[in-house]
Amino acid sequence: MRLFTPWCLALDPAAVRLLTSSDGGWTPPDSDALPTGADLLDRYLAPLAATPAIRPHLRLGHAVIGITRQDLDKVRSPGRERLPFVVRVRTRDGEERDLQASAVIDASGTWTHPNPLGAGGLPALGERTAAARGLVHTGLPDVLGADRAHFAGGRVLVVGAGHSAATSLLALAELRRRHAPSTQIVWAVRSATPRPLVGKGSAAADELPARGQLATDLRALVDGGQVELVTGFHARQLHTNPGPDSGVGITVLGHGPAGPQQLQADLVINATGFRPDHTVASELRLALDPALESAAALAPLIDPNVHTCGTVPAHGVHQLAHPEHGYWIVGMKSYGRAPTFLLATGYEQVRSVVAALAGDQARPPSPSRPSHPRPGSAASPTSCSAAPVTAPAAGSSRSPPQPRPRARARPSPRWPATAQEAHPRTGEPSPAASSQLASHR
Repeated sequence: MRLFTPWCLALDPAAVRLLTSSDGGWTPPDSDALPTGADLLDRYLAPLAATPAIRPHLRLGHAVIGITRQDLDKVRSPGRERLPFVVRVRTRDGEERDLQASAVIDASGTWTHPNPLGAGGLPALGERTAAARGLVHTGLPDVLGADRAHFAGGRVLVVGAGHSAATSLLALAELRRRHAPSTQIVWAVRSATPRPLVGKGSAAADELPARGQLATDLRALVDGGQVELVTGFHARQLHTNPGPDSGVGITVLGHGPAGPQQLQADLVINATGFRPDHTVASELRLALDPALESAAALAPLIDPNVHTCGTVPAHGVHQLAHPEHGYWIVGMKSYGRAPTFLLATGYEQVRSVVAALAGDQARPPSPSRPSHPRPGSAASPTSCSAAPVTAPAAGSSRSPPQPRPRARARPSPRWPATAQEAHPRTGEPSPAASSQLASHR
């Protein structure tokens, strides 16, 4: 699956410095090229995890199942901030262990917690049964690869109005064109009229051309009659057929503009987005927005009723904070149910949190005055040609372009010395230090 974000916006400068300073022979990718998900793993994340600064601190195969304070539940207050966190993990062999940490950064994401098909936020009646029978797929199924046999020649209903839905619809159209002409494609959205996809809605107008191309190509499919568009549809119930000889596999009952409505399909792709699961932090004191389930201070800045991913103001440790001192949620999960997260935003969040752990207590940026250009903003470049991702020349001590340095305050006495470790080459907070403060999935 190819990203619509080029390499220049997918690479973090601190990660690039670690990769280019290690002995792994890492070669920077073409800045303007669009990576696939496999590229991101094989050419970036896996080599980064193998660097000497990170590898000794990784605990792979450890699933976090709970976080608390040592000997205190969430009710008790005296001395709370002075006690370490206890992070309970389950290993691949089923053994449970407790790890201690002075701070926890939760970057576990939302991919395993999709929104349900039910328009009211609950699973539609019968949805769990249909999913158990393999009739409802979530996320981005590999329509042209491993899952091709499941979708080829069938009637497929895609529910959702974002880029995941567009990606699946385009893949289904390609499947029909190349392999299975009898494949039928139905696209159901809840709005009365299909709104433009996030961005400017066309390849010509969007700051990320590949993102805009999704909207352009999808519009062409709808206008050409290759995709049956159903608007104003709110799913309420799913009926699965009893056997292989009973016709289509599933009937989706719902409500449309004219009243009760039903859609039939062999398979359903649920592309209605994702939501966070805060179960592991149930013994911590969180301040969550009641609507988005993000940090309360962050919610007004990311409200999808107001913002797109290109208009979210700069934010960091102060907006990500919770009443539980030393616990932060970053990355996609930090946005709660808001769908407008960018990978580059996660890098900014982590940089801000780790800087605070290292003693930088800088004043939070003003939401009305972003501290740096953002994709989609007027000051943001549309490609990496102005600032390519490159390794230092042989024999040169010059590093890739650095963020503007910030004034450092004296390290806060609330954090242990391990949180103040600096990278020996750059002087910035080391990923090795930050990795000691949280348990990794």
